[in-house]
Amino acid sequence: MEIKREVYLDRLIARKHNGFIKVITGIRRSGKSYLLNTLFYNHLLSEGIKENHIIQFAFDSAEDLLKIGEDPLELDNGKEERKVDPSKFLAWIMPQISDGDIYYILLDEVQKLGAFESVLNGFLRKPNMDVYVTGSNSKFLSKDILTEFEGRGDEVHVLPLSFSEYYCFKQGDKSEAYDDYSVYGGLPAVALMDTEEQKSSYLITQMKNVYLRDIITRYKITNETAIGEVIDVIASGISTLTNPRKISNTMNSVHGTNTCDATIDRYIEHAEDAFMLTRVKRYNVKGRKYIGTPYKIYFEDVGLRNARLAFRQIEGTHIMENIIYNELRYRGYQVDVGMIESREKDKEGKDIRVQLEIDFIATLGNKKYYVQSAYSIPDQEKYEQETASFDKTMDSFKKIIIVEKSMKPRYDEKGYLIMGVKEFLLDKDSLLI
Repeated sequence: MEIKREVYLDRLIARKHNGFIKVITGIRRSGKSYLLNTLFYNHLLSEGIKENHIIQFAFDSAEDLLKIGEDPLELDNGKEERKVDPSKFLAWIMPQISDGDIYYILLDEVQKLGAFESVLNGFLRKPNMDVYVTGSNSKFLSKDILTEFEGRGDEVHVLPLSFSEYYCFKQGDKSEAYDDYSVYGGLPAVALMDTEEQKSSYLITQMKNVYLRDIITRYKITNETAIGEVIDVIASGISTLTNPRKISNTMNSVHGTNTCDATIDRYIEHAEDAFMLTRVKRYNVKGRKYIGTPYKIYFEDVGLRNARLAFRQIEGTHIMENIIYNELRYRGYQVDVGMIESREKDKEGKDIRVQLEIDFIATLGNKKYYVQSAYSIPDQEKYEQETASFDKTMDSFKKIIIVEKSMKPRYDEKGYLIMGVKEFLLDKDSLLI
């Protein structure tokens, strides 16, 4: 059964012929190559594009490398990596551009091509070449890769499967599917596995030997234990406010280490560049300005987060918040953590300043939504606690509360929209109700 990635396919289709290099980024194993070489390729064929006007090349394929006279064994000899000779690749591809019609160039693992930036910039100067590339090592996954294309790169960022994509593939009971997704996440390979043992073993191995190894190798990190401990502390504290000093204090008390704040901040930045996790700044709603620290950190895939902790800390509240954050990004929203300052009376009647939190401010163009991940609201006191920040905004943007139990969307007496997390995730228009 095919895993459909219709949202990303539509984004690629919308970018056809726009004069830019289409750069498909995302964490490793998120389905970038499948999107390009299966889904998008089939779309081109369905549009009547001739096969000889769709040129595919995978720089990690021995078969493709032999086409251009490269020796795969020499390129992968265990020593320092040698890049594919760009002159051999150009000598192979350019004769295929034999007329003035549009040619679609689909290149996989393009970072393995020597001087790939110059090669791709050369393609940009050809009016009948529409170029799409993916890459999956830590250099290519760096967030600043688009600058290599002189401002003419157009990024399509691919997340692991959203819950709606996952459920469309898995079907069955929605609650069971959500429970499974909350533990094992949305990497496509995991969705195809049948047993819990397979899933957990795969995720633990990938986290250790692929994702962390990429970061360690790229940045030549010598203290592998320290970066592992930083990731552990972050994984334990997803959806909570943090900063390098707080992480350092936790490491020092738990592990007895002495890692400085600057080193921790650098490790977080490395993990962000590889799309393992994302730092989300707070935004002062009334002051209309960003607050640098503390901030929140979320994982690109909750299964990898859980695997890093050996599936020992499966807290439904924090994981649900991480899933909601990723869903908002999947839908194309810019997402911030909201903060509202308010003056209130303490028990002694004194004025005190308090900071109230809105879990997410989701913005897309002129659309803006306030979203609270509440997990459960068992009584009026909890309801007032969860809605206190909404009450203080004094604006007309839609305010949404998401709880864990199944609940059809409904508006409460304050005009706030309440719905269950599964209902939110499975209805692409749930914010518009």
